[in-house]
Order: sequence, then C-alpha cells, then structure tokens
Amino acid sequence: MPLIVGMSLLLGCQFLGESLARGLAMPIPGPVLGMLILLLALMIHGRVPSALRKTGEGLLRYLTLLFVPAGVGMMVHGRLIMADLWVIGVTLVVSTAVTLAVTAKVMSWLNQRRLRAGGSA
Repeated sequence: MPLIVGMSLLLGCQFLGESLARGLAMPIPGPVLGMLILLLALMIHGRVPSALRKTGEGLLRYLTLLFVPAGVGMMVHGRLIMADLWVIGVTLVVSTAVTLAVTAKVMSWLNQRRLRAGGSA
C-alpha cells in the first residue's frame, strides 16, 4: 500500500505540473514543474513521508534500466551519430564548460553571501 500512495503522490505532482505547463502555455516541461511542486510540498511538510521515500528508493534501484533505450538508440543510429560526431563533441565540451563556469560563479556568489551574513567557511 505505501508504494501505491508514494506513486500516486509522484504522479499527482507530475499531473499538476503538466496541467500548469499546458494550461499556462509555459515553456517549461510539465515534469519539471511537477518536481518543483513536489519540492515545495516537501519543504512545507518538513520531511519526506515514508511512502514517498519507499517509492523513490524503489525507482532509484532500477534507474540504470532507463539507460538501456538510449544505449540501443546509439547502437542503431551509430552512422547518424558518426556523421555529426564533431558537432556533438563540440556541443558536449562547450555545454560542460558553460555549466562548470556557471556553477563556479553561483558557488562563489553563495559563499560570499554566507560570509557577509556572518557564517563560517
């Protein structure tokens, strides 16, 4: 029964997020909004309910299975990937560099803010 309750919570949040995204014509994917709704609900509640924890742990246990379709797709479409390998490689390197730079900037900003507020390092 806890798994059903936990899955219902997850699917309910995803449904709310999808409804918001479509209803308000937002450019953000519904599941992302659903995760934000879940985050807000958990922050308000103050803890993770045991049913949701059990469901999350069960889903994470089999997370690697979600990579199988991507691996099969890479094998099936190997020629297409090889045709654009240079573009894919440059895109991966640039996007990784931008992500690292933005993360470093945000961490630096948060650290300065914490130090100004009187926190310790």
